[in-house]
Amino acid sequence: MSLIFVGSNDSKSYTHSSRIIEPLLHWLFPHMTQAHVEAIHHVFRKCCHLTEYAVLAALLWRAVRKPIRRDPRPWRWREAAIAVLIVFLYASTDEFHQRFVPTRTPMVSDVFIDTSGAVVGMIVLWIAGRWFKWWSNRESSEAPRQQTR
Repeated sequence: MSLIFVGSNDSKSYTHSSRIIEPLLHWLFPHMTQAHVEAIHHVFRKCCHLTEYAVLAALLWRAVRKPIRRDPRPWRWREAAIAVLIVFLYASTDEFHQRFVPTRTPMVSDVFIDTSGAVVGMIVLWIAGRWFKWWSNRESSEAPRQQTR
């Protein structure tokens, strides 16, 4: 979260990243128009937003779940939802912080992109868990019941 907060300052602004990305694109594709270069730069920045918040959601999920080695517990969507909610709240505060940075523009669409990244991160984590059998296939509601005598 600290890295994201630091990244919200002036040094990670659109202007600064364009000094690296756009010349690289012009060098790789010399016949590409400036409009296309700017569009690719924009998409690249939004994909970075999505990715960093997917990683944040996975780390938050881990903090909420507190997994152990060979964890017998099934996947719980509630834990994933908590991680996504925390990401949404943090993305909102990150955009609020950008209101106070002169070279940054806070945008509600970035909060949606960041939250979408969290959802994508949880889905990828769930798929990976099913693939590698990190947790059982049964849902938490199907947990075995205690027998009473």
